[in-house]
Amino acid sequence: MSRLTIYPDNDPQKALLDTPDYEVIAEALNKIGVRFERWEASEKFPNDAGDNVVLEAYAADIERIKKENGYQTVDILRCNAQTPDKPAIRAKFLNEHTHNEDEVRFFVEGAGVFYLRVDGKVYMALCERGDLIGVPAGVTHWFDMGPDPDITAIRFFDNKEGWVPHFTGSKIADEFPKFEKTKRTKAA
Repeated sequence: MSRLTIYPDNDPQKALLDTPDYEVIAEALNKIGVRFERWEASEKFPNDAGDNVVLEAYAADIERIKKENGYQTVDILRCNAQTPDKPAIRAKFLNEHTHNEDEVRFFVEGAGVFYLRVDGKVYMALCERGDLIGVPAGVTHWFDMGPDPDITAIRFFDNKEGWVPHFTGSKIADEFPKFEKTKRTKAA
């Protein structure tokens, strides 16, 4: 179940909001310019399903998002039991960064947490199967796919280079709760 927990950025122990309510999540994220949608995740794919199979299953929604926002390309991010060096992949996303383009992800399978630092708060958005999140260019954030990731996500890009981070050098991500799958029912 998706969940949003909001903290002051200087106090990771004090939740200002903690909710699994989709409408509340979407409204709170929209106020900071972040898109949050729930798509019909009608198919479950085996880990070896080809990218084209996954993209075809969501073709109508993909085209809608591309047209609305001018995204040029999409690809598939996968990290699962067959992925080598999962700790290094997880670590790459755990450092606070920004992008010159939007970071838009649709969770086909699995889950992960986007941490968005905006206006003195950290928005901890647990996204799961069927969730689309769109983080606007320039928003300071980091992402955690958990210690044993099993995730398939469609990524949207408005450039041909793909995922290009600009790391802030801040250690704030070390201060906030990490995503642990066993704690999904609480604030991840």
